[in-house]
Amino acid sequence: MTTLAEARTLPVSGTVPFSRTVHAEWIKFRSLRSTWYTLAGLAFAGLGITALSMSSMGAHYASMTPAERMDWDPTNQSLTTYLVAQLIIGVLGILVVTSEYATGLIQTSLAATPSRHRLLGAKALLLTGVAAVVGQALMFAAFFVGQTMLGAQGVPNASIGDPGVLSAVMGGGVYLAAIALLALGLGAILRATAGALATLVAIIYLVPGFAGLFPAWLEGVLDYWPTLGASAVLTTVPSPDYPDPWLNLAGMCLGVAAVLTAAFVLFRRRDV
Repeated sequence: MTTLAEARTLPVSGTVPFSRTVHAEWIKFRSLRSTWYTLAGLAFAGLGITALSMSSMGAHYASMTPAERMDWDPTNQSLTTYLVAQLIIGVLGILVVTSEYATGLIQTSLAATPSRHRLLGAKALLLTGVAAVVGQALMFAAFFVGQTMLGAQGVPNASIGDPGVLSAVMGGGVYLAAIALLALGLGAILRATAGALATLVAIIYLVPGFAGLFPAWLEGVLDYWPTLGASAVLTTVPSPDYPDPWLNLAGMCLGVAAVLTAAFVLFRRRDV
């Protein structure tokens, strides 16, 4: 009788609020040391790279020709830290999924949340919030640190109220959040940290690096590729190659959505 009564009081998995699933994911997220190590590395490397690159910008600007100074973009100069930040925040997105496969905790998570799309959806929602906040904070911090250092060297700098500046800084945060979700999708598809990280490195570094070797008919696709067309949103000086950077970023987000869709399908169909 006691066992039957207790069973009747247990919640049915389908009736458990989605907020409780998100809260459970938050507990797992903040309890991992790797989470805090990755976030600390993001802040340290992100601002460190900004400080290092800005420290010699005075001499670089002095050596520029008048024509080159016409295209001077101090905002973009201080936001180039995204080149490394995207990899670190990508690692965070991968670990949200693959850390559970590595430790076997995924079995427990699926037992607690049999509805798999709810589990992966909770992970994606949590990561989106964290990546958006952390990425945006990094972009604003990098901007203000960079502009302060440029001003100290007597180099023309920008203020947050200048045309296009706030849009570029905010765009950097959106870009990093999209990369984090891309990494989560890769982690769910490949279920291995090393494989997902290698794929992410190929996407954000190798393909753009060898873009000049691809045939002409692929140029339209590369316009929406990370670190190429999509990253043009971090500039304030219009580029003739990417005249509509926010459209490029939107195209990249559609690609990320496609990867996430594949991740949800595979996550539901696999045994584990």
